[in-house]
Amino acid sequence: MSTQALSEFPNHNPATGEVIDNHHNSSQSDVDAAVARAHDSKRAWVALGFDGRKKVLNAWNSIITKRLDELAELVALETGKPISDAALEISLAVGHLSWAAKHAQRYLSPVKRNPGLLMANMKARIERAPYGVVGVIGPWNYPVFTPMGSIAYSLAAGNTIIFKPSEYTPGVGKWLGATFAEVAPFPDIFQVLTGLGTTGAALTQSAVDKIAFTGSTRTAKRVATSAAERMIPVVLECGGKDPVIIDRDANIKKAAEYALWMAMSNAGQTCIGAERVYIHTAVADEFIREIGTMARELHPGVNKSYGPATMPSQLNIIQSHIDDAAAKGAKFLVGGTDSVQPPFVQPTIMLDVSEDSLAITEETFGPTLTINRVQDMVEAVRLANATRYGLGASVWSKGNGEKIASQLVTGMVSINSVIGFAGIASLPFGGVKESGYGRIHGPKVSMNLPIYDQ
Repeated sequence: MSTQALSEFPNHNPATGEVIDNHHNSSQSDVDAAVARAHDSKRAWVALGFDGRKKVLNAWNSIITKRLDELAELVALETGKPISDAALEISLAVGHLSWAAKHAQRYLSPVKRNPGLLMANMKARIERAPYGVVGVIGPWNYPVFTPMGSIAYSLAAGNTIIFKPSEYTPGVGKWLGATFAEVAPFPDIFQVLTGLGTTGAALTQSAVDKIAFTGSTRTAKRVATSAAERMIPVVLECGGKDPVIIDRDANIKKAAEYALWMAMSNAGQTCIGAERVYIHTAVADEFIREIGTMARELHPGVNKSYGPATMPSQLNIIQSHIDDAAAKGAKFLVGGTDSVQPPFVQPTIMLDVSEDSLAITEETFGPTLTINRVQDMVEAVRLANATRYGLGASVWSKGNGEKIASQLVTGMVSINSVIGFAGIASLPFGGVKESGYGRIHGPKVSMNLPIYDQ
């Protein structure tokens, strides 16, 4: 292999396979040098204070907002998602950046505490200090929104950032870095290092003070192991197998519409997207008719209902899950074992799927959905919780939504809506079990079950 091949890597348009550009594959020495520069600049960034950092972040937000169409085109090119979906993602990210800039001082300023009767002659207070240099390893499925949940809040708190974007979306990462540089009062506050998996590994082994990672559970465990060796904290946002629970008193038409969107948008490449539906048998037939009719109107393609699989290797996983479900007796409402048509996957909805099939137990990360009938909500909750994942969920009920949601072992729940919590900046975002730990967004990390009830 040539030196050129080792020092650079191409990224491709997932819809056509064409090379978009070549990017630097950052080495361990590149990472270490960037981290050293970030440490040098952190004191000056802290010294700006909340008001000074707020001005910088608001100026960056203004650039992103004004050039949203430009960034959306780049996101669409590198991920394959429709431009409208890319624009929605960026709009959500802009909202989080604005919230972090506005509220950091309110929630991070020193707080007085009552010393209690025994220590009444004392004064007590809590001061919060930034970690220093935070390494952010971002995903390809939402290359702006997801990393912004760590970048914006960390910057507002006074940390400097080393951002390693996914090798599938390096151009998006570089765009974010370049636009921040336009408003930065001095260099090395927010640095972007492109590279393959080895670059991410190098970042976890560098002298950063904290790591925020989004990606697979398997890789997250390696990140956590590396961080544990240096006793630095991590935030891990991993995969999910998110359930949709539908009670007999739900608005069935709306539940079908939202569940379908939750499952199929972004070609199913959403960690908090729907993969399993558990519906009360009394309303199952109506729901199946509604969702089947709507699903047949979806068509993947360039700027159609949804785009291609961004990561080609995921197609093999999607195919294996569909095949396994079929072999174990699943019926197809929409699609079939021939749904995978590279680089696209046709909408696929399966009924009466065995609970031990891969389509139920493992994250598919494609435009597929399983629907199983249950006798009551006790059974629905039991099956929804019978997974090693615990990221998000959606509950549909006019009268029992909160009661059902409170029984789910998961990080976040929307009631009579889907993934609403992702767009609410004041709510913490994150999972439990093998979906990860730690929280991004919001003023607190103490909540385990943020609930959004529309």
